[in-house]
Amino acid sequence: MNFRKKIETGKFVVTTEVAPPRGTDTTILREELDLIPRSVDAVNLPDNQRSIMRMSPIGAVHLLHEKGCEVILHITCRDRNRLALQSDLLGAWSIGVKNILAMTGDHPLIGDTVGAKPVYDLDSTQLLQLIQNLNRGRDIMNRQLEGGTDFIAGAVVRPDPDDKMQLLKLEKKVSCGARFIQTQPVYKTEEFKKFLKKASHLKTHIIAGILPIFSLKTVKFIDEKLPGTTIPEEVKQRIKNSTDPANEGIEIAAEIIRELQSVAGGVHIMPITTHRYTEAILRRADLL
Repeated sequence: MNFRKKIETGKFVVTTEVAPPRGTDTTILREELDLIPRSVDAVNLPDNQRSIMRMSPIGAVHLLHEKGCEVILHITCRDRNRLALQSDLLGAWSIGVKNILAMTGDHPLIGDTVGAKPVYDLDSTQLLQLIQNLNRGRDIMNRQLEGGTDFIAGAVVRPDPDDKMQLLKLEKKVSCGARFIQTQPVYKTEEFKKFLKKASHLKTHIIAGILPIFSLKTVKFIDEKLPGTTIPEEVKQRIKNSTDPANEGIEIAAEIIRELQSVAGGVHIMPITTHRYTEAILRRADLL
């Protein structure tokens, strides 16, 4: 059963992601793909994540297809106007991409390219509306296309049950066609369950983000580089006090997944550097 069918039938899905290379050498990307278990339903391809320049994710799609991976392609509004967004989406459809994650995109100021100017002609909600148009065979000006698309589109959200603005944004994204939602990292499962309860009226598939922690170096990276992601002190202490931080990180991630299996629409594994431990996490969480 493919990713779309699982979303449409309400099945639990497992997704993960790989980053395109910072150059043309795809060796590491191919090695990482070999580490991803075949039971994973789809693999995200980020689009200059954190505004750090990498190969176009559209250019890397064929590598995932060669490995038999279903792709969720990130499309961000940061670097493209509405003309380029439409062109890239049509191009993606022509090479077999069926799933899109609509992103506004991190501002270039936090990235690695000094002087880069943001575009933000549209935001992620408007991009979702644009995708709906393409699926109807129409462009953003409502002109008939010579062949349309049939994407299943998704979006992202920070799963904070006390943030009314996030919930309003989520409602708007779903109303504009977000069939699935991938959340930012979840560490507090009870808070996530409260979030799900507040979003239970929405007809979408909410996939919980899982960002494994394997060392204190990972903790420092998340604290410094991922604003909006807060690691509970209890988790930090478990990593700090463990004689085997990597194994402890695997166990923490597996615990979270087991806790969410009965309530979430799926999990999205987001390893910071490598998929070396992804199979172990899924196995310990009884998902292999």
